[in-house]
Amino acid sequence: MRIIAFRTLREFWEQPEFAGSEVSLRAWYHDAKSAGWTNSNELKQHYANASIVGEGRVVFNIKGNAYRLVVMIDFEFQVIFIRFIGTHQQYDNIDAKSI
Repeated sequence: MRIIAFRTLREFWEQPEFAGSEVSLRAWYHDAKSAGWTNSNELKQHYANASIVGEGRVVFNIKGNAYRLVVMIDFEFQVIFIRFIGTHQQYDNIDAKSI
């Protein structure tokens, strides 16, 4: 999978209050980049706790559920667009289906 954009993850973990997220975000990035998911069922086999929220959006729990990562996946073109990364409180203030 091609992931757009790694920079979003890096800029998140470079913030002092989120510095502890780097290892978990790098692990997710490595897994997703090497994945070849063709549909949400295949994704769920690897990430059982991921939430498919519709409109191509998937929510991943990062670092033992400390953070939420929202992505939009185009399975046909094998592209993941990072749409949001933040705490649960920040996540509660967005609409994961449309972000």
